[in-house]
Amino acid sequence: MDKLARLMDRLAKKEGVNDTLLSGVKIFKASQYQARQPLCYEQGVFIVGQGSKQVFLDGRAYTYDPDTYLVLSVPLPAECETHATRDNPLLSLMLDIDMQVLNKIIGQMGDDIDHTLIKQNEKHQGIFLARTTPDIKNSVTRLLSALLSPVEARVLGRSIAQELLFRIICGENASSLYALAMKNTNLSRVDKALKNIHGNYWDTMDVENLAALVNMSPSSFHRAFKDVTASSPIQYLKKVRLNKARALLAEEGVRVNEAATRVGYESATQFSREFKRYFGTSPVRFIAANSF
Repeated sequence: MDKLARLMDRLAKKEGVNDTLLSGVKIFKASQYQARQPLCYEQGVFIVGQGSKQVFLDGRAYTYDPDTYLVLSVPLPAECETHATRDNPLLSLMLDIDMQVLNKIIGQMGDDIDHTLIKQNEKHQGIFLARTTPDIKNSVTRLLSALLSPVEARVLGRSIAQELLFRIICGENASSLYALAMKNTNLSRVDKALKNIHGNYWDTMDVENLAALVNMSPSSFHRAFKDVTASSPIQYLKKVRLNKARALLAEEGVRVNEAATRVGYESATQFSREFKRYFGTSPVRFIAANSF
């Protein structure tokens, strides 16, 4: 392991997602290969210390590894494949995109911003890759080191995390982060609609209401939404509901009918049919495979 991977490994006490001493910063560890499967990615920056992952969205594969990081300017349901072994586990840092911090950094940059990056009507997909530069690796190393100490995490953690986000903003392909921070860009409007979907996914929703929420016509909103997420609003909502239902079945042990109701399905039969189509197995078989 190199230094980044060793630090991540010390912070990853278990398989899967590990919280750290700093909210908004997590470490992910996987010690075996995971075949391509649906997953709902959160909005954030994903920097790998060891191993690699592939995200599949709209017919394109996004591979991130120690030399390339991934940024999601909005939460996205996609498909993911993990390349890892017990001897060479995947280790990655996940940094939330805090909108207050993002706005603060961009405000402080002032006239040093490349304004060609922030055209209001430009199309922005909610995902991009960029090279992990030495400056970014240096910021990540110092952040990970600080997270090993409670006092350093309290005193230095926030400032180093802000520095890392600044490096990402100044890195390649970061125009979507500027668009996210601006008012009235298609990306910022779609982000507002997505926050409503994630906060109320169990409620009845339609394109007209979502479009009205962000002051767009239904047709313009539908086009902008698909540009950003590679899904229609209704497809996106369905994927969010199914991912939430899978978590309920796996983590809370709820019954199939209850999971269906809690994520907004009126028909358990329809829920089971769409769950099997999306995940490749029925809810009942999923429960059996995840029972211990």
